[in-house]
Amino acid sequence: MQLYTNFYMRELLEEWGNPTIGILLCANKNDVVMRYTLPESEKQIFASNYKLYLPSEEEIAAEIKSEQENLRLLTA
Repeated sequence: MQLYTNFYMRELLEEWGNPTIGILLCANKNDVVMRYTLPESEKQIFASNYKLYLPSEEEIAAEIKSEQENLRLLTA
């Protein structure tokens, strides 16, 4: 993912664009994984909009599992 984030920053990002971050969310029936990466050139990132308390990885995983169950019920 670091490779793709760096490529986007070098080759595709417009001059006026903000630094890119990579976010990966993967889920299967029994597991959820969340990872993120920053461009190599960016040691820090700053948000123009933020929440005081962000959800934990476990809370995000629970939300994804809940949505998976909703989709399963809709397609059953």
